[in-house]
Amino acid sequence: MAEHTYDVVVIGAGPAGEGAAMSAAKHGRRVAVIEDKKQVGGNCAHRGTIPSKALRHNVRQIIQFNTNPMFRDIGEPRWFSFPRVLKDAERVIAKQVKLRTGFYARNRVDLYHGKAFLLDEHRIEVRGAGTANDVLVAKEIVIATGSRPYQPPDIDFNHRRIYCSDSILKLGHTPRTLIIYGAGVIGSEYASIFVGLGVKVDLINPGSKLLSFLDDEISDALSYHLRDNGVLMRHNEEYESVEGNETGVILTMKSGKKIRADAFLWCNGRSGNTEKLGLENVGLECNSRGQLKVDDHYRTEVPHIYAVGDVIGYPSLASAAYDQGRSAASDLVSDAYFRFVDDVPTGIYTIPEISSVGKTEAELTAQRVPYEVGQAFFKHLARAQITGDTVGMLKILFHRETKQLLGIHCFGDQASEIVHIGQAIMSQPGELNTLDYFINTTFNYPTMAEAYRVAALNGLNRIF
Repeated sequence: MAEHTYDVVVIGAGPAGEGAAMSAAKHGRRVAVIEDKKQVGGNCAHRGTIPSKALRHNVRQIIQFNTNPMFRDIGEPRWFSFPRVLKDAERVIAKQVKLRTGFYARNRVDLYHGKAFLLDEHRIEVRGAGTANDVLVAKEIVIATGSRPYQPPDIDFNHRRIYCSDSILKLGHTPRTLIIYGAGVIGSEYASIFVGLGVKVDLINPGSKLLSFLDDEISDALSYHLRDNGVLMRHNEEYESVEGNETGVILTMKSGKKIRADAFLWCNGRSGNTEKLGLENVGLECNSRGQLKVDDHYRTEVPHIYAVGDVIGYPSLASAAYDQGRSAASDLVSDAYFRFVDDVPTGIYTIPEISSVGKTEAELTAQRVPYEVGQAFFKHLARAQITGDTVGMLKILFHRETKQLLGIHCFGDQASEIVHIGQAIMSQPGELNTLDYFINTTFNYPTMAEAYRVAALNGLNRIF
């Protein structure tokens, strides 16, 4: 058993771990990363963000082809199997792995493959690497082990017709009917993907509303378009049992309803990857979902042990995880770039996609803030008319008196790109954050960004 000494040891090579490792290495620290997978990238690259969003892109292209009247002149609509579409999406994973593997080599970060086990507050054993276990001695430790789909014990996820959001990426056929339990971000995204492939989807929501954290108008728009595309949504329903057999899956709900489908996909919550990490040896405890508690500098109750990414819970986004990792490294090297990551835009890759930043109308109403609304509907934009992506809108919430931007909400094609223009202005100090920026700025024409000018003028007309 060999011992190796480092300034920083990062557990996990996903976005959070990569952000922490690269930032610490660039500040001259000797850094090692422990990863339990054969390749870097974490669940983001292999099971979550990258494969699912690449899959969604391919499905969207199929929908565009099949609904574009111009293509009807050259052939009939084309439908592709789930495995074929997924296989094409997997090409992106290899590119991401190659790119990110280069980061570790270029920044001289040592990479150990195996499972990390905390022996004490400064020593981590690398287990199961196929050779004698190494022990890494670290001045500071960053836990970035990510999360996995929560799997209730009364559901048999080993059954060939029952899947979670990880195992669905190994689905070897295209089911005719699919039940998705959980109407959060992941459930809504997969509902869009499968209905786009012609699958009949039942989306079961334990809550009363789809994505209740969104602005009401945006949530309602998503609900409408999912229904319009053929998704059947059932709200306020909880499962009683899930039983798979040779011909399908039967979902029995507490309300007494029973639904049968060819396959079942569980998308209801995630758990932090903290089991068998040896937390008890350093005096740390996780909550019921395996998540660690941190302070506003990403430090756990052991000051030199940090935790970042999905393992600390909300917001559980790859974008936030990367910045949290960098911020943890900024804190331990005491540079000028530390920030607590609390201004993360929402990015939901349904079809159409959704993105937002700032307050919703309901929040502003509850806080008694005198706000007004500016709207731009994509169907009125020349660029959207050219591309055919006319579904959607941009909504700006601003203070009636100061015209300060309070919230940006976007639904439709390129929403996750469009929102960043509003985010940039909202982050400006004082009078620089105002609706007037969009009124006094010339936007390229035709563009989707022009929606900001249209929405700003629409809002301005409401206060005069």
